[in-house]
Amino acid sequence: MMIEEIRTRLFELQDIKYRDFQSGLIPTAEKDMFIGVRTPELRKYAKELAKTEGIDEFLSDLPHKYFDENQLQAFIISEIKDYDKCVKELNEFLPFVDNWATCDQMSPKVFKKHKEDLLKEIPKWLKSDKTYTIRFAIGMLMQHFLDEDFDEKYLKEVSKIRSDEYYINMMIAWYFATALAKQYESAILYIQDHRLDVWTHNKTIQKAIESYRITDEAKEYLRGLKIKTQK
Repeated sequence: MMIEEIRTRLFELQDIKYRDFQSGLIPTAEKDMFIGVRTPELRKYAKELAKTEGIDEFLSDLPHKYFDENQLQAFIISEIKDYDKCVKELNEFLPFVDNWATCDQMSPKVFKKHKEDLLKEIPKWLKSDKTYTIRFAIGMLMQHFLDEDFDEKYLKEVSKIRSDEYYINMMIAWYFATALAKQYESAILYIQDHRLDVWTHNKTIQKAIESYRITDEAKEYLRGLKIKTQK
């Protein structure tokens, strides 16, 4: 079976030291879920598998047992050239994504040519009850809609999200810090008007100040907008 062949191959690529290091970076996953395959090897293997007949057997075998299998699936989906097929596989996989790395490293190449279609999917993902589906949606807005396809309404949609989930709020902060770098005049209004919750507001400012893409003058102004919290 292809599933068994893929797992065998992943263990052949195993790097124990990397497994131990990687598992420490992802506290939401148990250590025994990691095989320890380095990302370049996974990407290379994913490109090979994406062209392999019968790969649907692996893609539909959800949930996977290992983190590395989830990573492999994310990279295979990112290689799918047919937009409809890509979104179908993505929507089936997203509910099973359970960590920031798999979420953030999944970036379908075909989205660049189908931005209007992508905008029909993002609102659905933003309304999900799954942490990493929401995080993925914000990530897609950050990646594809902060440059020539920017619209202020996307800032508004993200600013309305309220969550107790660290990995959602951190992505909101990352999104707004990037927006401050790319669309400063629009994004700064959300900081001035305190449209984010306090933690996310302050984290946005912190990440923006750490960015090399924001001017020293803007950083100094942002420091003055930080909300003081009681210890």
